[in-house]
Amino acid sequence: MNSGNYVTIHENETVFIVDDDASIGEGLRNLLESVGINAEHYESAEAFRERWNRSRAGCLLLDARLPGMSGVDLQGELISSGIGIPVIFMTAHGDMPMVRKVLKAGAVEFLIKPFQKEELLQAVKHAFTFDRERRAEDAIQESIQARVKILSEREREVLSMVTAGLLNKQIAAQLNLSEVTVKLHRRHVMEKMKAESLADLVKMCERVRLDSWKAPENSR
Repeated sequence: MNSGNYVTIHENETVFIVDDDASIGEGLRNLLESVGINAEHYESAEAFRERWNRSRAGCLLLDARLPGMSGVDLQGELISSGIGIPVIFMTAHGDMPMVRKVLKAGAVEFLIKPFQKEELLQAVKHAFTFDRERRAEDAIQESIQARVKILSEREREVLSMVTAGLLNKQIAAQLNLSEVTVKLHRRHVMEKMKAESLADLVKMCERVRLDSWKAPENSR
């Protein structure tokens, strides 16, 4: 779906607006919905935190200065919880240290009230794109992790050594196996991981940060 010429929306994407001023929050929600963008308004960081769950797609349009938990504090809590929803900050009283802090922490945009409709929609477009890419990467990593889980303990050892660059005969020596057995385990690893080549296998392990085998200190 295309909203005017501004934002391409995927199903279930939502802008979660957190602003303690009900008139501003509802005004922003109405503006976004007028161009076909799903939007929800919360009057506090606590209300958002209690009702939102990480499976929901979209972005957070967050007032930096809120009573109770501030927007900056909410961003910090989301980050510490491993929640990667993209955040667009907005405030009428921004200062450069705050702007630098939230942008350094990963906010996609910082809007100064009052801002133009085009500024908001451009920020939402950027945030939605960021969220789609993040979710796609998360899905790939989850798929790789699921493949790793079905490997046997021996196959994981072989995976670690293969991606470290060891040859079959070297792996066989380290694990006290025959080269034929190593080749069999290696084939099973490639099949279960759905890797088309060794390079593909290495990239998968790097993507999910799996450690490759390292020689013990006393064997170097």
